[in-house]
Amino acid sequence: MVQNHHGITLKERDMSDKEEKPEVEEEAAPKEQTEEEAAPKEQTEEEAVPKEQTEEETTEETEVEKKEAEEEEVESEEAPSEPAEEKPKKSKKPKKTSKKKTKKKEEPEEDVVTKGDFVLLEMTGRALETDDVFETTDEELAREEGIHEENRYYGPRLVVVGEGWVLKGLDDRLEGQKIESPTEVEIPPEDAFGERSPEDVRTVPFRILRSKGVNPVVGQQVELDGRTAMVRSVGSGRVQLDYNHPLAGRRIVYHVKIAKRYEEDTEKIKALIGRRFLGVDVDSFKLKMLKKKVRIEIPDEVFFGENIQLAKRGVALDIQRYFPDIDEVEYTETIKRSA
Repeated sequence: MVQNHHGITLKERDMSDKEEKPEVEEEAAPKEQTEEEAAPKEQTEEEAVPKEQTEEETTEETEVEKKEAEEEEVESEEAPSEPAEEKPKKSKKPKKTSKKKTKKKEEPEEDVVTKGDFVLLEMTGRALETDDVFETTDEELAREEGIHEENRYYGPRLVVVGEGWVLKGLDDRLEGQKIESPTEVEIPPEDAFGERSPEDVRTVPFRILRSKGVNPVVGQQVELDGRTAMVRSVGSGRVQLDYNHPLAGRRIVYHVKIAKRYEEDTEKIKALIGRRFLGVDVDSFKLKMLKKKVRIEIPDEVFFGENIQLAKRGVALDIQRYFPDIDEVEYTETIKRSA
């Protein structure tokens, strides 16, 4: 072995070096750990900010957050307010109006009379002041009231609304009446039989009436110069005649009921026939509707009736008036061999 000047052999030195190295490495390792541990301490120092500064920043952040939250709340409150105004409540109104329109459309569907309708009318007219019956379609009531006429046909009367087939004041008030619903119609004098006129009251010599074969009595109706007058007084060779209608100046009331409304053309034509051929069963007339012609077969029972030609002409004119498409009315009469 070689010795150096210190008296230590090289081999021993090498051995000592080997033993010292690990100690250096072991010592170096903890130093690195202390550096790593020092790092978190530095972070702790950075985090360890003064409490005052941290509280101020926290307060500022809190105030900023509150302001932002308030602004967001304001925006959120304002935002729906605009659509709320845009939400049209008017959109609901059309629905309501549509319902109302539906109701209005339902009103015409009710069974009410309109102008030009063919209806059967039951009616009784009375003077409002005295309650006296002056007209009725009820034969039994006419007998009770003493106004029955033997040659008159009683029962529901055919009326074409608006054509003046009844008193004008009544005709004007039929429109809008419900079918099969009894009602009362009050009519003022001007729409009924007019106001009384003093000029229509005259005095004539008794002899003029006697010359015409009339023996005047108070309350009697007489015909003079083509006009009907009521005898008001008789005396001293003079007779007072009143040409005013007996109900002039009075309010009247009609109790009416629309018994039926005709819908089909054949029903309407048969009703027109019944109006002219009173008392005859209209079903005994046979009808054939052509494009521009109506053919009517006359039943045997009316062959020898009175004024049959006038009745046939009246029916033809009525049909052509209310059915503009009909240009011709043809009557047929069939005579069969008797058994």
